[in-house]
Amino acid sequence: MSMPALFKGRLSLPVIAAPLFIISVPDLVIAQCKAGVVGSFPALNARPPALLDEWLARIKEELAAHDKAHPERLSAPFAVNQIVHKSNNRLDQDLALCEKHKVPMMITSLGAREELNQAAHNWGCITFHDVINQKFAHKAVEKGADGLVLVSAGAGGHAGEISPLAFVAETRAWFDGPIALSGAIATGRAIRAARVLGADFAYIGSAFIATKEANAVEGYKQMITSSSAEDIVYSNLFTGVHGNYLKPSIVAAGMDPDNLPTSDPSKMSFGTDASGERAKPKAWKEIWGSGQGVGSIPKVLPAAELIARFKKEYDEAIDPPL
Repeated sequence: MSMPALFKGRLSLPVIAAPLFIISVPDLVIAQCKAGVVGSFPALNARPPALLDEWLARIKEELAAHDKAHPERLSAPFAVNQIVHKSNNRLDQDLALCEKHKVPMMITSLGAREELNQAAHNWGCITFHDVINQKFAHKAVEKGADGLVLVSAGAGGHAGEISPLAFVAETRAWFDGPIALSGAIATGRAIRAARVLGADFAYIGSAFIATKEANAVEGYKQMITSSSAEDIVYSNLFTGVHGNYLKPSIVAAGMDPDNLPTSDPSKMSFGTDASGERAKPKAWKEIWGSGQGVGSIPKVLPAAELIARFKKEYDEAIDPPL
């Protein structure tokens, strides 16, 4: 396993908080980093685009102040997620702002681009690319990604179908760089399990939706805490890419979760239209994404308390006797 120098001495847990569309905002990212896990957010969450400049300045300023006040407990690095799909008409502008602020880490999704990785490396940034199979994993590394996010079965949002046990084992057979594992990780024991499998990091999203700092409506947070794995529906209807969503939110939108039509993947869109609004509705705002780990998320907590719970569970996790 490989832990890049960027993270050494700065983590309380080997965790990267996933960038959550709409939900991950500076309040959440700062709280995550101060508590010792990598906080991240999608660049597209900053709307209008010029707001990204302000967000990056604020995150850097507040984390620097924390580090000055707590040299014995430095904050974790933060990351910005870039959607590389052709529908993202903000990519060049957002990338320039990341360069301006010397963002330490980027997570790229829906496309691997060699020139983007090279640009990031030029200012000292490391890049992770999220993938759902070996084909995309090999392509990401060939294009210059430093690390991989293995999005396995059970992950929230755009998820794959491969067991995390198989996905990590097959990837470790050829890749010795840093790996983050995603898929139904919502406890400290699950974080420990990701490490035992051979991943460097657990990649956690759904649990952070049910935090005080998350930019999610209260109904979404409460639905996370009251749902279980059986309430997760896997469909490509809402964005053109298969993902996991909360069944009650689909029902609330007037649809039958057991009889959803199939979408045309060629029409998927993750960018914005000319007005600056999202080009394709209504995933994330009305149809709420979540992974299968929701049954382990009993209540809404401040992010620091959730991470403290993870830490306690992680430290206590040991193999049961045979």
